[in-house]
Amino acid sequence: MRILFIGDIFGRPGRTIVHERLPKLVRQHAIDLVIANGENSAAGFGITSQITEELFRLGVDVITTGNHIWDKREIIDYLNMADGNPDSPARRLIRPANFPAGTPGWGVYEGKSRGDVPFAVINLQGRVFMTSIDDPFRAADQLLEKIQAKVILVDFHAEATSEKAALGWYLDGRVTAVLGTHTHVPTADERILPKGTAYQTDVGMTGPYDSVIGVETNIIVQRFLTQMPARFEPAVGNVRLCAAIIECDPQTGQAQSIERIGLSAAEEPSRR
Repeated sequence: MRILFIGDIFGRPGRTIVHERLPKLVRQHAIDLVIANGENSAAGFGITSQITEELFRLGVDVITTGNHIWDKREIIDYLNMADGNPDSPARRLIRPANFPAGTPGWGVYEGKSRGDVPFAVINLQGRVFMTSIDDPFRAADQLLEKIQAKVILVDFHAEATSEKAALGWYLDGRVTAVLGTHTHVPTADERILPKGTAYQTDVGMTGPYDSVIGVETNIIVQRFLTQMPARFEPAVGNVRLCAAIIECDPQTGQAQSIERIGLSAAEEPSRR
């Protein structure tokens, strides 16, 4: 079984390159399941219901998020649409499972791949240098007690490399993959841990790399120089799709390989 995980989609540039490159990627690599982090897909901050549906139409099966999930408040109503309706498309948009009890939405999605293999996607958020929320390690334990699928992918949306690595080792042998998101910089440490879990500290951003993690360079430089607030605008140059492809045994869930992907845009997208 082959899983494609697309790193943080940033604004219209990120969505455009997904539109351009995803169909060929799925064909070339015989992908059975597509997962993408979409928390920055709405002009770099948050996600809307319209963008969620757009990504589903492009072929993304599950969308994970992170600390920016609430930046577009309309997404709360969209998540609430799936209350009592597990078949609603909104159920395939998940937020970190270790948000406090009573938070809208869900932190895990369970379904079947294109090849009819049961799978689960867990979304967790780190606490080091981020908002202090519930413990992601214990949240993972609680979820894994209930999940029946063998193929389990974890999107760990976190700032600190040490926290990401620690969760990878903690879940080694219990999940198929632990993939980091949030820092928007792809790391070159993809590997299979000793007990069969694929790991990468950060998959990287799908968006404009002639930027400061997606935002126009001059805006961020001036903010550091002056400490004055400024409106952030997505950059548009050097757009890339960063992703990871994991091949795993559908019977055991153990990862067999992980490949880092970095693709350039066919042409420069317009600004959102």
